[in-house]
Amino acid sequence: MKHMQRSLVVMAALLLLASTAFAAPKMTPKVDNFILFQDYSGSMAMDYKGGAKTKIALAKETLLAMNAKIPALPYKGSLYTFAPYGKFQELKPYDKASLDAAIGKIKTDYEIYGRQTPMGDGLMSLDPVIGASSGRIAVVLLTDGENNLGTDPVAEAKALYAKYGNRLCIHVVSYADTAHGKRIVDELRAISKCAVFVEGGALKDGAVMDQFVKDVFYDMGAAPAASDKEVIVFRSLNFGFDKFAITDEMIPSLEQALLLLKQRPEMEIVVEGHTDSIGTEVYNQGLSERRAKSVSDWLVKNGIDSQRIESAGYGKMKPKYDNSTAEGRALNRRVEIRSK
Repeated sequence: MKHMQRSLVVMAALLLLASTAFAAPKMTPKVDNFILFQDYSGSMAMDYKGGAKTKIALAKETLLAMNAKIPALPYKGSLYTFAPYGKFQELKPYDKASLDAAIGKIKTDYEIYGRQTPMGDGLMSLDPVIGASSGRIAVVLLTDGENNLGTDPVAEAKALYAKYGNRLCIHVVSYADTAHGKRIVDELRAISKCAVFVEGGALKDGAVMDQFVKDVFYDMGAAPAASDKEVIVFRSLNFGFDKFAITDEMIPSLEQALLLLKQRPEMEIVVEGHTDSIGTEVYNQGLSERRAKSVSDWLVKNGIDSQRIESAGYGKMKPKYDNSTAEGRALNRRVEIRSK
């Protein structure tokens, strides 16, 4: 099963590679991980704005439609609920079919009585899930904003932002239909500028859903030239300041690259190392070469013929991100793998 999951992630990478050959715009993930976080409270089992469907039924339809639109890129996905808190799918390499099956297990006909809403407690229950991940993580919160038990959800959301900073963004799909619920939702969405907000009913419109998924999950780059080389980009393959050793956080990305290379034995590659702008050109040149060599050595150690691999360093000559910010510098401390 684990091998199959990794294969699906690599197939997503292959789709990215294929797009280069046709000079199509390239999708790149905005996040490394995402959590679909469904409000499972009693109030969600009530009819939405006096309509024929309950809020939980509409939310389940939204989750299925959203999953159909999420592009198969190399991130990890999961599904959790609160009120009560539950794990329907742990955080693992994104697999559309697997997540569809998890969403399908959400019940829409449960008993309302006694099912209160500790939203704040639910948010804090995500802390260990977020903490165990690496890279950026998006929480897509589907809720009507009702909260009648436990800690203040707005305070708990602020605490998560304070702990994880720019790694975290909480987006809101709202089914609020009371003044109290709307107030909570508005306060949650206002905590961070990164948050994307949408009314749940609006997501029935395919164009609105497309835009929401794009805003949350991926960027669309400019179309590369038809002569461009294939580029395998894994977002987590970044190094700490002045570091070149392989870390545990890099292993999942390296394993994806390894499987791809084993599936394409004809592919010869160049492993390119890069640095941020801090330090001299001479020092950064050497550092970028050491970074490229560490990745090349790992691939060879794990079964890739060294004759297929060329290692090169570019120092600080080819930044992709803004070196005037700490985040941009961190992203520039990277290794990329290109086909020859």
